[in-house]
Formats: sequence, C-alpha cells, structure tokens
Amino acid sequence: MIRENPVLNRELLVTLRSPRSFVLQFCYVLALSGLVYFYWPAGEDGARQVSPGVARRLFDIFFLGQFCLVALMAPTFAAGSITGEKERKTYEMLLASPLRPRTILVGKLLSSLSYLIILILSSLPLMILCYLLGGLLLSEIARSYLVLILAAGTFGLLSIACSSCFNRTSSALVVSYLVILPLAVLCVVLTRTDDATTRDFMSIAVLPPWCLATWTALEIVINRRLLHPPDLGGQGKDVVDEEEEMKYAIGVVIDRDLFPDKLFAPAKRLDLMPDGANPVLDKELRSEIFSQGTLMLRVVIQLSMFLSIPLMAGLLFFRSDRAPYYVAYVLTFNMLVGPVFSSGSVTQERERQTLSLLLTTLLTPSRIIIAKLLAALRVSTVLTFLLTEQLLLGYGLMWELRNRFWTLIVFLLIIAATCLATSSVGLMWSSLCRRTSTAMVLTYMTLLTLFVLPIGLVWYLQGITNASSSWTPRQLARLTVTSPFSAAMSVPMHVSRPDGFSTRELTIRTPPTVPLGGNVYVPVWALFLVLNPVLSLIFVAVACLAFRWRWWRAGNVV
Repeated sequence: MIRENPVLNRELLVTLRSPRSFVLQFCYVLALSGLVYFYWPAGEDGARQVSPGVARRLFDIFFLGQFCLVALMAPTFAAGSITGEKERKTYEMLLASPLRPRTILVGKLLSSLSYLIILILSSLPLMILCYLLGGLLLSEIARSYLVLILAAGTFGLLSIACSSCFNRTSSALVVSYLVILPLAVLCVVLTRTDDATTRDFMSIAVLPPWCLATWTALEIVINRRLLHPPDLGGQGKDVVDEEEEMKYAIGVVIDRDLFPDKLFAPAKRLDLMPDGANPVLDKELRSEIFSQGTLMLRVVIQLSMFLSIPLMAGLLFFRSDRAPYYVAYVLTFNMLVGPVFSSGSVTQERERQTLSLLLTTLLTPSRIIIAKLLAALRVSTVLTFLLTEQLLLGYGLMWELRNRFWTLIVFLLIIAATCLATSSVGLMWSSLCRRTSTAMVLTYMTLLTLFVLPIGLVWYLQGITNASSSWTPRQLARLTVTSPFSAAMSVPMHVSRPDGFSTRELTIRTPPTVPLGGNVYVPVWALFLVLNPVLSLIFVAVACLAFRWRWWRAGNVV
C-alpha cells in the first residue's frame, strides 16, 4: 500500500524533486533560525540573555505558526487530489486501474501531506534548542508535534473527502476551509489552555481517539465513493440541469431571479448580448463559476451561516464590545474564500488551452483583466457580506451599539477593502503563474504576509527583553497598517449599558494611533482604508502588465 503504491511514487517524484521544494524548505528553516537568533537581545557584555519565559514564548510562536501553516496549506495540497483527476479527464482511467480504493486514498493523502510534514519536522532542531534553553519539557515538545501530525492528517482527509464530492478544485477548497476553520480554532483552544492538566488530557487522551475515529469515518466515505463513484461520465455532466438539481436540494435553494441570489448567480442569458458589453465578464458571471450547478454555493452559505450564529450570540449579544472579533471572523472567511475565485482567473485559461484564443480576440488586455477582477470580486464580496446580516442585527437590537453606529460603517468599509485586496492579489498571481495551485499558494502566502504577519511581528517584538524602551505602542501600531484584523481591533468600542439608574461601563479601550508627524495622530483603521486600496491598485496594475506582456507575445507569434 505504501512501498509499491504507484500513485504515491508518481506524486512524490513530481513534488519532492522540484527545485522549488528545496528553495522553500531552505527559506522556511532560514526564517525560523532568524527568529531564534534575533528573539533575544544582547546583554551589556554582548552575551544573549535568555530566560525560561522567553523560551516558552518562542515555543508558543513556533507551535501556533506551524499550526496555522498546517490549517492553511493542507487543504491547498489535498483539495485538488481527486478533483484534479476529474479536471484532467483522468479520473475514470484511475478508477479503471487495478489499484484498490484504499491504495489510491493512501497514495493521494501521503503525497499531499508529505512535503508539509517535511516542513514541520524541519523545525525540530530549533524546538530542541528551546528545550536546551530551559523552561520546557520534552513531553511538551512531543505533544506539540503529535497535535500537528494529527491535525495534518485530519485536515488532509477532510480535504480529500471534499475533493471526492465535488467536480472542481475551487469548490472543494472553499468547502474544506469552511469545515477546517472551526476545527482548527477548537483545537488551539483545547491544546493551548493555561491549565497544564487540561492541556495534557486534551492532547493525549481526547484528541488522538477522536482523530482516529474521524479518520476511520472519512476513509469509509472516500473508499465508498471511489468504489461506487456517482460522478462517472464527466463528459456528459459538465453542465447540470439546475431545475432538476433544485428538486433534490437540501437547505438553501438559490433562485437566480431573486435578490440577493442574482448578485452572485445571475440568470443565464437567453438573448443576444447588447452592444458594448464585456463578453468576458458576462461569461465569467453567468456560466464559468456555475456551470456545474450551485451545490458548492449552497454548502458555503449554509456552513458560514451556521458558524456565524453562535459567534453572533457570544460576540454581539452577550458582550457587545466584542463586535471587532465577529468582524475578524468575517475577514477570515473572505481571506480563505476570496482567492479561490480569483487565483484561477488566468491560469485556468492556460490549463484549458484557451488562453491563446483569449489573447487573440479583439478585447484589450485591460478589459479582460478588469472583467476577471469584477467577476471574482462580485462573487466573493456578496458571499462575505451575507455574513454581515448578524452584524446589522446586533447594531439594530443592542442599545449600546446603536449609540456608536458610525463604527458599523467603519467595519463595513474594512470588510469591503479586504474583499478588494484578496481578489487583487489572487488576480496578480494568476497572471504571473502557470498553474492554479501555484497561484493559490502564493496568494495565501501574500495575504498572510500582509494580514497576519504584522500582528505576529508585533507579538514577537513585545516579547523581546526590554521592548518597552525601544518599541512604543505607536511604533508597533505603525507595523500593522496593512492588516484588516488590526484595523478592526483599532476601532474604539467604548460602550455602556444602562443598569438601573446608573450606567455600567462594559469596556474602556484606547486603540493605538500612528503618528504622521508633529502632533498629528491617525487611528490604524483610517490608515488601512487609505493604504489598502492603493496596494490593490498596484496589484491590479501588475496583473495588467503581465497579461499585456503575454498579449504582446501572442501577437508576435501570430
């Protein structure tokens, strides 16, 4: 099943022998080494002063960083394992081979997670260095790696299960992230609690049995779909009869003629296109995304709404000052879903062998790129703003939030700017790369650098010895102006609630400001709303230049 597995051998030869694998691993280890070296400032005698508390903080940074890497990269590697075969029209050939379904599953899973596990194990020497510094136990390091490996296997199997249920990689990837995100948050909460007894019990006694049970259930489901595939004959099922599909739809039913469904799923065109219309935009909106029915959209909407209900109750009604945390959930949803619709805009044309035909049309490169951007931005923005209904409900019902209604406008502007950024970054890498998988990985890495890395960098600098003397809160806030999460947290939520004849203050939080010179200080959210559209325009300009260069090359060839 492993040593004589042709699926595994083929995937490993393609993945692990590429020069990019060695370069990425080298950069990953180099970044971790720099983190270890620069984390401790030099003492007066030039020696580096290290305390057990600093080693513990560094260990937490390593674990959380690698866990985020597993949660984000496992679906990227595994969600296209089976849908890729369907898109390349090799799915039936794979099922017709003498390989057993379990052999195919093991080959796809190990090939998808092998490189990710190699990256995780590359940090083991640095973890041992933290142990040598004191303040840690070998059992804690072993428990952390056990959690990481169990999480990688669970997230990979969930992604492969989604890949077996859908016909396109984008659909499987979106649903995988929606399922994995709450599980990842729950796992971090249970395994990083301050109570050592609870942490050990959850990591050793609870998590492994539940992961093994989940693996068994997912293995049965995937093997059954591979043994009795319900989606054979892909040549005749490229276009789904939506009227027939809706008869058996469970839950949400999408009606293209009603609002807001027609915003992200406009009705199919039955007449001629009017003069001056952009055919690429019309094709992307009406046929490209929804050519295989609306199953993916219905699953995405139902899962995201289901997750938003407990968050709405906990973050808006019980503690209304926690509204920025619900906005962070909406931003995370867009950061995961937005690139799926934009990072394949141009690369999928190349993979379907239609890029040359598109380049030789009478449309200018700018019109093509703008149409691709608007199509991806429209779908991701509408799906994201569906989650703001709970935010509107909270501001409408909660008295203390209605007194600060202007913060709702700021939150909505931050969400809209984030939607623009995610679509622009995905479009840029789709124009620069040759494969959708590569463009998607680079898109997520860029978004992590812009959105998440500044927050982690601030946390990192705050842990340096004597940070208060060299880094002020305003200087740290300047580093986070590109992060929408930091912008949402910087919105002042000083709210109050009537309690009899008096007023009981819920929270008094002074958000950090950024100095612009002199005595002028601007909040982080204001700088983000100014800087983010500028960065998005730069990303779109790079995409236009890359596509124009390909258009120029196509013209010279013709």
